[in-house]
Amino acid sequence: MAQQTENRDLTIRDLGCAAYSEVLDLQQQLNEQRRADAIGDTVLIVEHPPVITLGARQSANKLLIGAETLARREIELVQIRRGGGATLHNPGQLVFYPILHLQQLGLGVSEYVRTLEAIGIDLLAKLGVNSQRRKGYPGLWVEERKIASIGVRVSRQVTRHGMAINIANDLSLFGLMVPCGLTGVQMTSVEKETGRDTEMEAIKQHLITLLRRYFEGQQP
Repeated sequence: MAQQTENRDLTIRDLGCAAYSEVLDLQQQLNEQRRADAIGDTVLIVEHPPVITLGARQSANKLLIGAETLARREIELVQIRRGGGATLHNPGQLVFYPILHLQQLGLGVSEYVRTLEAIGIDLLAKLGVNSQRRKGYPGLWVEERKIASIGVRVSRQVTRHGMAINIANDLSLFGLMVPCGLTGVQMTSVEKETGRDTEMEAIKQHLITLLRRYFEGQQP
């Protein structure tokens, strides 16, 4: 069941594990409401059943098997309008979708993407993983291994889509595609890097603390 917490102008909704298409529709609804100032800034936190999303940069949408094979394996395939190329989501991956008014927050798009990366770096550090940015490649890396992906869309100053961080998901599914169009990239996760079991609910609470710190200026 979805949980919701509010603090000042930021609403955070934990959707549990929810179908990608349903959450995409919800993002659209919230984006329109935020542009009309009918709601305040909102962040959705979710895990998805297996799904591959194809971004706006067609050259970066590289699948290694056909759509029919994906369907037989019960992996959803969705074309969306966000930056970047093909991305995979599956259970054990922590995804968050901020619906934020950048102008009201005083953020430009590039600064917003760097803020998402900063949130991911802080969260991963809390979990014992040292991650870094790579110039020209939005997302986070552990040496040469990619652990988090970012793809955003901004319409009339309001964001949608967001960031996915590999916590304890099945990394073998990334072998069905070329992640973000980067040939030869190796994906990793918190579980793979640390060898420790992870507790998703506790990790979500760490994420909520960071979201409030970065988007409300509130200290944890």
